[in-house]
Amino acid sequence: MLSSPMPLAAQATVPRGRLAIAVVSTVVEWYDFTLFLYLSAVLSRVFFGDSPTGVLMTLATFAVSYLLRPIGGLVFGYVGDRWGRKPVLLASMALMLLATLGSAVLPTYAQIGESAAAWLLALRCLMSFSVGGEYTGVMTYLLESSSPGKRGLVTSLAAAASEIGALLAAGVAAATIAALPAAQMDAWGWRIPFIVGGLLAALILLLRTGLHETPLFAQSRAEETRESIPLVVGRQWRAIIRTFVISGLVSATYYVGIVYLPTYLVSVQGWAESSALALATLSAAVVVVAS
Repeated sequence: MLSSPMPLAAQATVPRGRLAIAVVSTVVEWYDFTLFLYLSAVLSRVFFGDSPTGVLMTLATFAVSYLLRPIGGLVFGYVGDRWGRKPVLLASMALMLLATLGSAVLPTYAQIGESAAAWLLALRCLMSFSVGGEYTGVMTYLLESSSPGKRGLVTSLAAAASEIGALLAAGVAAATIAALPAAQMDAWGWRIPFIVGGLLAALILLLRTGLHETPLFAQSRAEETRESIPLVVGRQWRAIIRTFVISGLVSATYYVGIVYLPTYLVSVQGWAESSALALATLSAAVVVVAS
């Protein structure tokens, strides 16, 4: 982490246009990350065949890959503290682009058998690793770049934008499933939402190349006032543990709604996938308003 060489209020600010790019970035991030969950019923058939445990294995794939998020946060956090915030934003989005487009072109269970599930897991792990650095990188960038007196407001926009990304993922998944017959959806239609996500990630990556380093990091680099990660962890380990626990509880509650409910309605209650995703889209819209 950084030790501020001067009060935050005295730092220069980044133009609003560049802040807007950072905020909008989280829309793409959470579109790509949550899309997998909204398509879990379809993906279970595509990558696990007719296995009765296909849905469970698909959700297990997400659960295992989720463990890479804190590791990604640690790695990208170190990179950000050593070499800057902009490299984190570029590298994490590049990995996300690779994982999303890679998912769009994956061979299916019908084509290569059980190896398809292994490739799916590998790309999900790459996605989770990148998201671990992406979200915290954007939050840090906004915090260190916004004007005094508005840092809390500007930083909170990233959280609100992330919910818009989840809403977009639910909407695109619902529209694709509603537009295509089940056979076509399983054959090739499931690739369409991932292609959309890849194109969005490519656009954001291009826009991020125009970002400047945050004023706070540039100042600390010039004055060589950066601290090492072990020093900060040693000082703030209690606060870090509390934050980790709080974040874990919030995340668990959030994913019960967007993962369990649509899957339960389709797998247990026999709802049509289009109806379940329509309800998920409505729920995501409510979350956006509440945020």
